[in-house]
Amino acid sequence: MTKALALIFYENLLTGNQLLNRMSDLDYRTLVVTDLATFQEQAAQETPLVVLLELGALTDRVATIIRGLRAAPETQHIPIVAYTGLPQPKQAAQATTQAQNAGATLVVSEGALLGHLDQVLEQALRVD
Repeated sequence: MTKALALIFYENLLTGNQLLNRMSDLDYRTLVVTDLATFQEQAAQETPLVVLLELGALTDRVATIIRGLRAAPETQHIPIVAYTGLPQPKQAAQATTQAQNAGATLVVSEGALLGHLDQVLEQALRVD
């Protein structure tokens, strides 16, 4: 049986590597997209079970990706978890709002994501 695929974009290498290791521990395959210009195309082509996106210096572009995923019929159903490790509370709050307004399924802090990844994924994948 094929493992579930998670499509991931991150800026922070340390957090990104920890996330990849944790996803592997949870028996996920991962595909890291380094070029946001190709993210939506790869999501449509690869059909991941979940998308994880870091909200950092490229938050505006990430929000655009989220809106694009929500607008496309082939990707609108994919749960999107956005996370932020921005050090300033005001910046983190703004990034969170942007991701929520763009259509992210769930927005969490970097610490919550890494510390409770299994619960975060369970909540994001819950079908209402």
